[in-house]
Amino acid sequence: MRSHLLNDTTAEQYRSSVTEGVERVAAKLATTSRPFTGVTVDALAPRIDAIDLDKPLLDTAAVLDELEDVYLRDAIYFHHPRYLAHLNCPVVIPAVLGEAILSAVNSSLDTWDQSAGGTLIERKLIDWTTARIGLGENADGVFTSGGTQSNLQALLLAREEAKTDSFAKLRIFASEVSHFSVKKSAKLLGLSQDSVVSIPVGADKRMQTVALAHELERCKKDGLVPMAVVATGGTTDFGSIDPLPEIAELCEQFGVWMHVDAAYGCGLLASVKYRGRIDGIERADSVTVDYHKSFFQPVSSSAVLVRDAATLRHATYHAEYLNPRRMVQERIPNQVDKSLQTTRRFDALKLWMTLRVMGADGIGQLFDEVCDLAVEGWKLLAADPRFDVVVEPSLSTLVFRYIPAAVTDPAEIDRANLYARKALFASGDAVVAGTKVGGRHYLKFTLLNPETTVDDMAAVLDLIAGHAEQYLGESLDRAS
Repeated sequence: MRSHLLNDTTAEQYRSSVTEGVERVAAKLATTSRPFTGVTVDALAPRIDAIDLDKPLLDTAAVLDELEDVYLRDAIYFHHPRYLAHLNCPVVIPAVLGEAILSAVNSSLDTWDQSAGGTLIERKLIDWTTARIGLGENADGVFTSGGTQSNLQALLLAREEAKTDSFAKLRIFASEVSHFSVKKSAKLLGLSQDSVVSIPVGADKRMQTVALAHELERCKKDGLVPMAVVATGGTTDFGSIDPLPEIAELCEQFGVWMHVDAAYGCGLLASVKYRGRIDGIERADSVTVDYHKSFFQPVSSSAVLVRDAATLRHATYHAEYLNPRRMVQERIPNQVDKSLQTTRRFDALKLWMTLRVMGADGIGQLFDEVCDLAVEGWKLLAADPRFDVVVEPSLSTLVFRYIPAAVTDPAEIDRANLYARKALFASGDAVVAGTKVGGRHYLKFTLLNPETTVDDMAAVLDLIAGHAEQYLGESLDRAS
C-alpha cells in the first residue's frame, strides 16, 4: 500500500492518476448540456448505499467509472449558464490549478514551520485586500472557511472589545435581511436569545438608518451595551447594500464596533465600474469577504479583515508544542495566532494564482459583467406582465414571482411558484433559488456566471411560467 503515498518514488503515478481524473472532469464539462440531471434522492441513494467501502476496487480507472455513476453524472454544475440559484460561482482556471498544487503539497497554514512561503503569501493577500478596502496601515486578517466563520470571528472580537462583565446586556444590530450567521454567531458566543436586534429595511431592502439610530438610543437608555452593528455589503436574498457611510457615522457616534458582511459584495473591491457602490466599507472595524462568491474561486476561499491588528489577540492561544509565546519575540509568523482554526488549508494560493495570471481588473471585469446582466434581467422582468420583480439590483440578484392573470388567491400563487421551482429542478433544464418576501414565496436568480445571457434568462422565465401554468391547470381540474 505504500505505492499510494505521494513522494519521490510515486511522482509518475501521481501524474498519471491526476491526469486521468482531470481528463474525466474535462470531458464532463465539455459535454454537459444541462446544469443538473434531475436525479432524485430515492434514485441516487441506493446506488451509493450499495457500495461496500471495505472492499476497495484497487484500480483508479474502476474508481473513476464508479465515481461517474455516483457523482459526476448527477453533480450540479455551477459553470452551466442556466445555473441561476445560489451564491455559487463558476471558477477560473488559475484558481483550479492552485487547488491542485495546494492539495498535493498539503501545507498547513497554522505555523511557519509547516508552511513557510505559504504563510507569507497569505499575509501578502491579506494586506492586498485590506488596502483595497482602505482599512489603513494597522489592518490585518486571516483566511477562513467561509462567511459564517468570518462573521463569527468578527463578532467574537467585537464582544471582547465591548468590555462588559454581563453578556446578557450585549446587543448586536443587523438588518432584517442580514445573513442567518449573525444570529447563529450570537448563540455560539453565549449571548442571549434577544441579543440580535433586527432593524427594518426599506423598499430597496437596505437597512433604515433612522430605525438603527432609534434602537441604538433605546439600547443606551435601557442600560444595555451596543456590541456591534452588522452592515451587509450584498444581502444573500437581494444583493442589497446597506448605507455604509451613514451606518459608519452612527457607529462612531455611539462608539459601536462596525462589521461589514461583504461576503457577496466583495467583488466590488475589484470592480472596474461599480466600486463606488461599497463606499464606506473603509470605515469598518471588521469585514467579511468571500472570494469563492464573487472572485470566481473554488470553495473555500474567504477571509476576515480587521482595522486594528491588535484586536486579533482575542483569538490567540499559545501551546508549547505549536506556537509558544517565545515565537512572538523571535518574530516567527504563526497564522494560528489569528485564527479560530488550527490545521488550515492553503486556500490563499488559489487567489494568488488568479491575481498573478489574470490581475485584479480581470476579476473585476467578470464581476461587472454579471452586475450588468442583472440590470438587463431587471428590465426583462419589469416588462413581462407574468412576473412581479421585487427590487432593482445593486449586485447580481433578482427576486421575482410568477403572477397568473386569472388567479388572485395569494396562497395558490405561492403554490404555483413553489411547484414551478421544483418542476424546473426535476427537469434539470435550469436551477433557480427561492425565498420569502412579506411571507409570500418568490423565486430568485443569482447571476454569477458571465456566460449567462439575456436569452438564457428569458428561456428560464418561459420554463417557469410553463410549469406554473401546468400546475394551475391541474389544480383547476382537481377542483372541478
